[in-house]
Formats: sequence, structure tokens, C-alpha cells
Amino acid sequence: MQRTMEDDDTLYLRGRVSKLYRKDGKVRVLGTDTLTGQNVEIDADMVVLALAMTPSKGTAEIAKTLKIGRDKDGFLAEAHPKLRPVESVTGGIYLAGAAQAPKDIPETVAQAGAAASKVIALLSQATLNRSPLIAKVRRSHCTGCGMCVEACPFFAIRLEGGKAIVNEALCEGCGSCSATCLRAAIDVKNVTQMQIHEMIEACLA
Repeated sequence: MQRTMEDDDTLYLRGRVSKLYRKDGKVRVLGTDTLTGQNVEIDADMVVLALAMTPSKGTAEIAKTLKIGRDKDGFLAEAHPKLRPVESVTGGIYLAGAAQAPKDIPETVAQAGAAASKVIALLSQATLNRSPLIAKVRRSHCTGCGMCVEACPFFAIRLEGGKAIVNEALCEGCGSCSATCLRAAIDVKNVTQMQIHEMIEACLA
């Protein structure tokens, strides 16, 4: 920017535009220079507007098909903004670019590279490893009501022989089924209700 100002006699102003209108074949821009606090009035040949960005039309359908969450603005949501910024909540599906949020080109390229590296790491393994946090059904307590089947966002639970069965390959350990079950017949391995109770007691001690 500094070189452009010196070589091409270009003026950069950091301002807040309040009004645009046409006058004598020009576009007149009214605003305030936020550095000096002075009002600015410029005749421009062309004005480029930075408009708001919205998700593409198929985003909601794709999110539902792939079981990916969406944020309050309708963009695809990452699993964690700091720890897992390019991963979705569904294992093996990664996010990059404006599908996740409005981004410029450098940020999109950086995120695409991060997503590609995740895919390479996944495909380079001889065997696939997954988190041990998987739902487990206590068949002695299960009455086959089917509430956990409806609650599971990953379609990982089905009823068979009047009892709930978890497909461990599909389960993401979200705990929706455990929270829904009225008879405490389903828990997430290594994060059982008793373990959570003990953690809370330890924190409050």
C-alpha cells in the first residue's frame, strides 16, 4: 500500500461512508475520516461495495445429508474454532472456504491447505482409529421405546429384537441418546453419568 501511495500518487483514507449519490455524472461519496475525525466528500468514477455474504442455497440440504451442524448465520459449523477449526462434527468431513464463513482468498487458501493435510493424514494410515467415546446400551434396562433412535443426529441407533443397538462406526459420542433415555439404559463409554456426577462432586468439593 505504501509503494502504491508513493509511486502512483494514490490516496488511502480509512473512513466510514454515510451517503452515496450521483451528481454531474460522478458518484459523490460522503463520509468521515476515522483517523482525523473530519468529514470527507469525494467525487468517484466507480464505487465498489463490500456486501454481506450469505450461505449458498444448497447449504441447508448438504448439512442435513452429511449431518453437519450450522451456526446462527446458516454457515457450516466447525467442531471447535480453536482445536478443530477445519473439522466438522462428523468424522472424515472437513470444511474450507466460504462454506464455513465469509473469507478472503489468503484465508481460504490457508484453510484449504489445512483441510487437505487432515485428509492426507487420514488416508495415510494403515488402519483407521476413532475416539473411544461411543454410546453403549445396557440391554437389561432398555425397554425399546425408540426415543434414543429419534434423538440420534447420526442415525447410529436402531431397534432390533425390542432393544436399542448402537452402530459404533456411525456413533460420534455426542450423548444425545444418553440425555434422552428415561431409564438410563444408554451411556457414552468413559463419560458415563456416574463419572460425570463424580467429576461435578470433585469440582464442588
